[in-house]
Amino acid sequence: MAPPTNKTVKTAPKEAPAEPFKRAVASCFKAIAGVSEFEVTYASERPSLAPDRVRLPEPPRRFTAQDAAIVRGHADSLALRLACHSPAIHRRMLPTGDTARAVFEAMEQARVEALGGNRMLGTQRNLTAMLNDRYHRGPYADITERADAPIEEAVALMVRERLTGQAPPAAARKIVDLWRDYIEARADKDLARLSEVLEDQKKFGEITRELLSSLEMGEESGLESDEQSDSDDESNSRDEQNGEEGERSEDDSQEGATEVEAEMAQDELPDSAVESEAGPPADMPDDADLGDSDEAAEPWQPRTPPAFDHKGPEYHAFTTKFDEETLAEELCDAEELTRLRSYLDKQLGHLQGVVARLANRLQRRLLAQQNRAWEFDLEEGVLDPARLSRVVTDPMQALSFKRERDTEFRDTVVTLLIDNSGSMRGRPITVAATCADILARTLERCAVKVEVLGFTTRAWKGGQSREAWLAAGKPANPGRLNDLRHIVYKSADAPWRRARRNLGLMMREGLLKENIDGEALDWAYQRLLGRPEARKILMMISDGAPVDDSTLSVNPGNYLERHLRHIISQIEDRSPVELIAIGIGHDVTRYYKRAVTIVDAEELGGAMTEKLAELFDDKPAPAPRGRRLH
Repeated sequence: MAPPTNKTVKTAPKEAPAEPFKRAVASCFKAIAGVSEFEVTYASERPSLAPDRVRLPEPPRRFTAQDAAIVRGHADSLALRLACHSPAIHRRMLPTGDTARAVFEAMEQARVEALGGNRMLGTQRNLTAMLNDRYHRGPYADITERADAPIEEAVALMVRERLTGQAPPAAARKIVDLWRDYIEARADKDLARLSEVLEDQKKFGEITRELLSSLEMGEESGLESDEQSDSDDESNSRDEQNGEEGERSEDDSQEGATEVEAEMAQDELPDSAVESEAGPPADMPDDADLGDSDEAAEPWQPRTPPAFDHKGPEYHAFTTKFDEETLAEELCDAEELTRLRSYLDKQLGHLQGVVARLANRLQRRLLAQQNRAWEFDLEEGVLDPARLSRVVTDPMQALSFKRERDTEFRDTVVTLLIDNSGSMRGRPITVAATCADILARTLERCAVKVEVLGFTTRAWKGGQSREAWLAAGKPANPGRLNDLRHIVYKSADAPWRRARRNLGLMMREGLLKENIDGEALDWAYQRLLGRPEARKILMMISDGAPVDDSTLSVNPGNYLERHLRHIISQIEDRSPVELIAIGIGHDVTRYYKRAVTIVDAEELGGAMTEKLAELFDDKPAPAPRGRRLH
C-alpha cells in the first residue's frame, strides 16, 4: 500500500460576483449589434463606442436589479446604434449649425433606441432605466426657464414619446414642458410623420431636416450634399478617379462616425451626469460666413452665443481669491519630482521610440524650411569671392556681390495645454506627458519655443470657493464655484533640460481633479499674446467637455460649455493665435474648427506631430491684431 502524500490542491481564484453578469451583458451586446468579434470592456468612465470595441460603465460591487438594468441600458443603446445606424448616411445629412446638429443627433439616437425598444420589451425596460438614471443625476429638475433648458433634450424625449408611447422621465418633464408648446405649435405635423419612417434612416433624416426648418433652424447644404454623394457612389464603378474619391469619402465617414459615436452618452455616468450635450461634431469650413447663417438669427437659441459677440455669454466666478497659478516645482519637492519623472520614463519606454521617430521627421521638415539661400550677381551686398577670377581675367568686369535671402519661416512659439482632469488618469495623462516632453525637445532644436501648461482644480466638488458661497447664504447664480489650479510645467523661455523633471508631476496621485476648460484656454491664450514671436500656436489636449460638479449643480447645465465655446470663437475668429485641438476618446470637432479626435491615447504622439506639421507646412495669412477676450 502506497504511503499517503501531502499534495496541495490548487483551487481557482474566486470569481468576482459581477463577472458572470459582465459576460452576459457582453453576449447580449454582440447579439443585438450583430457582431461576433467585438471587444467589450468596463470602466468607471463615460460609455463610448468605437468601430471594434465598446466601453460600458463598471457595475457597482454590490449591484441591485436597478443597477443591472442601467448598465444593460447603456449596452443596449450602443448596440442599437451599431446595428441600426449608418454613419455614412448620418454624416451626409448632418446640418451645419451647432444647435441644429445637436437636435439631429438626439433624434437619430431616439430613433435607434425606439427601434429596439418596440421590438424587445426587455430592451425597452433597460433603456428606460438608463434614461431615468441619467436625468435623475443631472441638473434638469432644477431648470425653470426655457433659456436654460437644452432644446435637443426636449425634442429627443418628445420624439421618443411619439415613437414608443412612453412619457418623459420624471426628472426631465420640466424641460419638455418648457419647450412642448413651442415645438408642437411649429412642428407637430413633422413629429406625427416620424413613426411612418422609423426603419428608414434616410427618410427619417429628411423629415428631421424639415422639422428643423419648421423650428427656424434649417440650413442649406445637407440634402443637396446627400444627393451629390449618392450620385458619386453610383459612378464609382464606372470611373476610377471617382472611385478613389468615393473611397476617401467613405473613410471620412467612418472617421466621423467614430468621433460621433465615441461621444454618445457622454453625460450618462454618475461622475459626469452634469455634462452638457451641446452639439455633435461641426466640420465647419474655415471660410464659412457665420454672420449670415440662419442660426445667428434665432433669438431663442440658448446654446451658442452669436458669432462675433463682443460681450459673450454671462460668465463669472463667485470668487477668484482661492485660484492658483503655480510652477510645477512648487507643488512638490525636487526628490519627488525626480522619482515621478523616473516612473513616467519606465511607463512608456516603448512609446518614446515611436514618438521620437515622428518628432525627428517633423524636425527635418522644419529645418528644411529654415534653410537659407543666396542671391548672386547683385550690384551691392557681400562681395562674392567665387567670381573674383572674372575681374582678374577681364579688368572691365564689375565686381559681383551676393546677398542672403530670408526664408518664409517665421519665429514661432507653441503652447501645449494639457487637460489635467481626473478622467485623464492612467494611460491618457502618461502618454500626454511623454508626447509633450518629446515634442518640446524636438521643437527646441528647431528654434521653436514651447510652453507646456496644465489645468485642473484644487478640490473635488468645490473647495474654498464653495465654502465661501455657503457661508454667504447660497446666493443665486453664483457662477463658477471651484478653485482653479493652472500649472506651468515649462515656460516658453525655459530650456527643455531644466523643465524635464516637471512633467513627471502629472503622475502624482491626487493632482488630477476637475476641468474648467474655458478659463484655462483663456489663460493660455493671454500668456501667448504677451509673447514677442511672430507666429503663435496653441494646442489643446483634452478628453472631455468641461466638468465641475460644484459649479454645474447650481448653474445651468451648459454653463461651462457655453463659456468654452465663446472663448474658442474669440480666439479662432479674432486673434492672431492659431488654435488646434486633439480629443482623446472625445469629439472635440464640435467645439474647434481645426481639430482631430483619436480613440486611443497611444495615437496621441502621431496626432500631435501630424497637426503641427500641417500648421508649419501652411503659409499663414497675416493675422488680425490680437485683443483681450474680456
